[in-house]
Amino acid sequence: MRVMETAVLDPVRGLAGDRYTGKNCTRHVTLIGKADLIAIADFLGLSEVPPDLLRRNIVVSGVNLLALKDKRFRLGDALLEMTGECHPCSRMEEIFGEGGYNAVRGHGGITARVLQGGSLRLGDRLDVVAV
Repeated sequence: MRVMETAVLDPVRGLAGDRYTGKNCTRHVTLIGKADLIAIADFLGLSEVPPDLLRRNIVVSGVNLLALKDKRFRLGDALLEMTGECHPCSRMEEIFGEGGYNAVRGHGGITARVLQGGSLRLGDRLDVVAV
């Protein structure tokens, strides 16, 4: 995992360069809220939780990602739609120790499908699109 200034999203392959590129059309990309990372850290008594520990592709702020259910949204030039929640797995206990699974529960972010490809840059807004 590495922080990128720009990324390319493709409607067939998903996130360019991701190890899962092209393998699952309902999970092209994963997103997590900055507020969720803060909440997880607080539950665990940590100063911070880096997003790479949760293996999420994109961190956003100012958006309740669960409110995107049944909605389409723009991120940079790309158009996406939420396809589900990212639930914690048993590895959260391995990564964070006892209580890791429950700390992530309800704060794991979402999966999304790329409907229209495009590029996005660090700092781009996430905007809900009326259908």
